[in-house]
Amino acid sequence: MPVITNIEDLRILAKARVPRMFYDYADSGSWTESTYRANSADFQAIKLRQRVAINMENRSTASTMIGQKVAMPVAIAPTGLTGMQSADGEIKAANAAKKFGIPFTLSTMSICSIEDVAKETGGHPFWFQLYVMRDRDFIARLIDRAKAAHCSALMITLDLQILGQRHKDIKNGLSAPPKLTIPNIVNMMTKVRWGLGMLGTQRRGFGNIVGHVKGVENMGSLSEWTAKQFDPALSWDDVEWIKNRWGGKLIIKGIQDVEDARLAVNSGADAMIVSNHGGRQLDGAPSSISALPAIVDAVGKDIEVHMDGGIRSGQDVLKARALGARGTYIGRAFLYGLGALGEEGVTKALEIIHKELDLTMAFCGHTNIDTVDKGILLPGTYPV
Repeated sequence: MPVITNIEDLRILAKARVPRMFYDYADSGSWTESTYRANSADFQAIKLRQRVAINMENRSTASTMIGQKVAMPVAIAPTGLTGMQSADGEIKAANAAKKFGIPFTLSTMSICSIEDVAKETGGHPFWFQLYVMRDRDFIARLIDRAKAAHCSALMITLDLQILGQRHKDIKNGLSAPPKLTIPNIVNMMTKVRWGLGMLGTQRRGFGNIVGHVKGVENMGSLSEWTAKQFDPALSWDDVEWIKNRWGGKLIIKGIQDVEDARLAVNSGADAMIVSNHGGRQLDGAPSSISALPAIVDAVGKDIEVHMDGGIRSGQDVLKARALGARGTYIGRAFLYGLGALGEEGVTKALEIIHKELDLTMAFCGHTNIDTVDKGILLPGTYPV
């Protein structure tokens, strides 16, 4: 076992242990992947101001996201097919988040169902991410299931009305069910740890959908249904309907433009996430961190602003916080940990990010995350 000191170490191990089609699904972007790469690269361009001879004792990274106490301003982002990175992956990640004291967000397109996660985490509150389908009866029932599971926030993703093209998924034959070509079978056979885990679980389909939609009883029928269900006609009127049906904390995900940010405020949501879907939708869109400051300046006093995309370290979290993000989300960073070492790997990813956040905050002259602002950044190196 190699010594693991950063998220990149976990990525390398995950790539060796997870079948290629599922690893590539997590670690890819659309078309040329320029936005996917920019999400991380633009963080690196931002430089920090080091301060010295300042008392660094009694540091705290604790904060809140939509009123919920968090050990650090980080939540686990909703990611589809998490349970294919490691058997029962959503449950493992939710338990790691629970123990660490940060929110876990379950995707509509998860392998483990809402009910699975609620049961296996002892009823611990988690957040649920909603894709809006044409079948509004299914969506209504899905919202009701999230209520019954005591989910403490609902997150509506607005930037997947249509699917961006990801070349690797097409070349790998990623579908529902996966295309078991000879290269895919050979590759899976080399992933012994992963295979043994999958043999030990019955959770291999989309648990929130299969068995909950008329006519969708298996992975084969799911593929046809899903292809027709993402709703290109989604509008802010639908958001209002969902908000009224839900009645609890609401987060809007997928905002990149100031005009859309103002509409998110008007929707009455509690928070919005500056996000380009991890560079998996519109290739050529700006990185999330470069889009963040203008949106914070425009609406930051009216709504809680969060961001995701490109976070691979605690330093990235601190930079986002300095530019006005009340909270951040990690997707690939926790998936690497999950694919590498299961629940232990997710915990390791959180520990790495927390330690980097804590130490960098101190080097920049702060002992409390809530006092961090643009003053920690070197002028001229960050987006405005």
